[in-house]
Amino acid sequence: MKTKYRKLAARFGPETRFALTPVVTVPFLATLNDDLERLKDRLLRELLRETPKPQLNPLLRRAANEATALAWTTPYPLLVLPVLLEEKAEDARRYARHQAGIWNRREELAEATV
Repeated sequence: MKTKYRKLAARFGPETRFALTPVVTVPFLATLNDDLERLKDRLLRELLRETPKPQLNPLLRRAANEATALAWTTPYPLLVLPVLLEEKAEDARRYARHQAGIWNRREELAEATV
């Protein structure tokens, strides 16, 4: 361990200032959110128009909300949303078919036991 200390003289140069202008590289989030909601609404309207069964409406609306929330976490939500919504809508249709099958089997069993 050193026991002698040596003082150092601090020398500072002349103060330098830079003229900086902020560059916006990220889109304004409120605008992006509005665009994403508009795209979700348009895609959902198309899905609901194509779906003849009204009992699928709540499932498709939930699928649209889930797809939008998931798309929002990606770097390009407007590009990802249509694909995610199609996948979620297919899952909703599959779930509805599965539930309908369960309901039909239940009805068949109820008739068989009577």
